[in-house]
Amino acid sequence: MFGIPGKQAVTITPRAAAQICKLMTKGGHAGLRIGVKKGGCAGMEYTMEYVDQPDPHDEIVEQDDARVMIAPMAQMFLFGTEIDYEVSLLEAGFKFNNPNVADACGCGESISFKDVAQG
Repeated sequence: MFGIPGKQAVTITPRAAAQICKLMTKGGHAGLRIGVKKGGCAGMEYTMEYVDQPDPHDEIVEQDDARVMIAPMAQMFLFGTEIDYEVSLLEAGFKFNNPNVADACGCGESISFKDVAQG
């Protein structure tokens, strides 16, 4: 596990927890796995997928009955992130308030991280 002992890698707002619980209940899933992958105009993108069985190396964060698994390769990029769920007139979705992000593209779908070489 990456991070500080006793401190969760990410926090989940009550709105995000409610939405994650809704998705877990609707699909009968164990939770959502969050990761990062190369892509997008800024270099990296967040990924989210339903999980029926956690990977033994996932970090599991539980809050208000919501369960998020953080993929091993993403743990150092997501440490300290707040996961929120926002609804506006035009869209609804999860938002990552990540202190490790150095830059983001205009559409908000792609990010780059501080002190991480893109290769």
